[in-house]
Amino acid sequence: MLVVVIVAGAAVAALAATTQPSPVPLGDPGSWRLIFNNEFNGSSLNQADWSKGWFGSGVTWPVNSNAPECFDPSRVSVGGGSLNVRVAIQPVNCGGSTRPFSAGIITTNGKFSYTYGFAEIRAKVAVSASGVVFDWPAFWADGQNWPTDGEDDIVEGLGGQLCWHFHSPAGDPGNCQQTRVTPGWHTFGADWEPGSVSYYYDGQRVGSIKLGITSAPMYLIVGIGADYQYGGPVRDATFQVKYVRVWQHP
Repeated sequence: MLVVVIVAGAAVAALAATTQPSPVPLGDPGSWRLIFNNEFNGSSLNQADWSKGWFGSGVTWPVNSNAPECFDPSRVSVGGGSLNVRVAIQPVNCGGSTRPFSAGIITTNGKFSYTYGFAEIRAKVAVSASGVVFDWPAFWADGQNWPTDGEDDIVEGLGGQLCWHFHSPAGDPGNCQQTRVTPGWHTFGADWEPGSVSYYYDGQRVGSIKLGITSAPMYLIVGIGADYQYGGPVRDATFQVKYVRVWQHP
């Protein structure tokens, strides 16, 4: 009888270990259903959810035609418990011209999109000793027809700060975090609802936008670039990501 009790207790413990509560958005617990969850704890990118490059395979052109980087799949890796997208000061050819930077980007275009919900990333950006963000790391969502279908910049390194914006035919309202960016891991999220988007950094609501909020489906993008005009100070750097998650209301 003692053996039975021990075995039964072990079974209960094992069951408890495999039925952990589903994660909820940091800072906005509410009522949510997890619909997308990529934890980069393996050794390769989940190709069922993500593609490397920007609308193509191999070395691809940049998001904007005048951007100074090409996207090279070799700048994307998974290892050490994170996704690693890197920018390097290395000339490379794409779109018929040579650009001074080689960078990494992944998207869920054609594989996952969502309309309304909370998208969240846990990430580490490269920062200087004074808290200035290097290069142009970003996590955002984009519709198929820009800007008509919208673009939600959930976190983006602009001018050495971390910023959020929403692009649409109505404009590109947004703002930037005014406090010093500390080294280490941070969580960034956006709650996209009909007529509004609210932004959360490390569980604190930092801003809300109500102008021009679109309703077309959006796919996810994680990437890094280098730009002397818009980004932070340029150097070889890596944007590390622990997970990307999306929830919707039940």
